[in-house]
Amino acid sequence: MTTVQERPAIDAGTLVNEQLRETIAADVRGKFEHITQDTALRGVSQMLAFVAASAASEDPLSPSPLVDDFWHAFVLRTKAYADFCQGTFGKFVHHQPGFLDRDEHGGGKALRARTVEAIQAAGYAVDLEFWPELDIADCSQCHANCHNSPKHNTAPTG
Repeated sequence: MTTVQERPAIDAGTLVNEQLRETIAADVRGKFEHITQDTALRGVSQMLAFVAASAASEDPLSPSPLVDDFWHAFVLRTKAYADFCQGTFGKFVHHQPGFLDRDEHGGGKALRARTVEAIQAAGYAVDLEFWPELDIADCSQCHANCHNSPKHNTAPTG
């Protein structure tokens, strides 16, 4: 009989150094003052897990609106983001505005499920507070299409 031992999921926050993680968290907290430090650090981890899964996925993935806010904060630090992508994945992970075709890629619920599954398949922990069932940003890492969600203006406070 073969025993399969599951690995514990990785906190993607460990993909960057503590100083960069704190900086991104502070940037998001500066925009959304009600977000606690703990939530901000967890958000950085979820964003990094999303970017890592996106780098490995052949299918388009989509962040939740809140994860997208963290992604924007990182992308705005262009050198740090470019260096992270190149050093971690060997390529740049693009954030391009546009819409995903619903018939081809599924609706928000299907896209969210695919994204969460891709994060888990990549070995990263998923914090479901950052992936609410129907609150999906119309964003993807796909080079051809992405759109920022103008609907999102709140975040968990926990």
